[in-house]
Amino acid sequence: MSKRRKSTLKDNRSKRKGRRSNAESAASEKLGKTIIGVVIAGVLLAGIGFVALAAYRSAVNSSFFTLRSVRVVGTERASEDDIRRIVLASAERSGVWESDIAGIRQNIEKLPFVKSASVSRELPSTIRIDVVERIPVAIVRLNNSDQLVDETGMILAPATKAEPGLPFAMRGWDTSKSANALDDNLARIKLYRKMVEDWQSFGLASRVKEVNLSSLREPNAVIEDSGRSINVFLAKDDLAKSLKAALEAVAGKGDRVQAVNAAGISPILEYLNN
Repeated sequence: MSKRRKSTLKDNRSKRKGRRSNAESAASEKLGKTIIGVVIAGVLLAGIGFVALAAYRSAVNSSFFTLRSVRVVGTERASEDDIRRIVLASAERSGVWESDIAGIRQNIEKLPFVKSASVSRELPSTIRIDVVERIPVAIVRLNNSDQLVDETGMILAPATKAEPGLPFAMRGWDTSKSANALDDNLARIKLYRKMVEDWQSFGLASRVKEVNLSSLREPNAVIEDSGRSINVFLAKDDLAKSLKAALEAVAGKGDRVQAVNAAGISPILEYLNN
């Protein structure tokens, strides 16, 4: 009995070893097949990627994306020709698809009157530029050269023609780089715009040749009567009333009057010395 049991145990062990060996062999074969499958899949994906990249580069470099049109929207003062030149310099060789949109925008925003620009592709062959312009709100007289200025105090360009909404120029602009220069100039712009608004509403703006806002506390204007330019000191808190009073007081006397102080209750004439 003892020998039979030992023989049976040996047979069972042999069977278990055989089963383990078969299982390990099957697992090894399965792993090998999996690895081979992964390798083949990787090779196929790499091939597909290469073909796709080649097709992409071929399409991008083809005439299909050649720049043929530049659309510029939103310009009244900014130069469309300058904008188109910037786009062509960047995208004429690269084509629309690979054009440097950010670089084009940055260069366009350096142009006079351009506050911001949005650059987009209209495939296959057009680049569109949407422009938001800076709006002149004052004319500044610098060394006898009139310059257009926006609400931020930025000098935009020379004033080369009549500006219906800006009937006269401003002197007194601070061109220094001092800490207070920008704040003072912004205050000058605000006062200038109030002068234009008040005097246009009373029909007085056309009588003013220029204003001097060197002193924000004591603004003055230059009017003309009898062929002479006359300086008028104004009441800052009542610009329209003080200018109207000065015009009435000097009417017909311009050939004898040097200046008018209209900052008080009644205008005071300062006559020329004979």
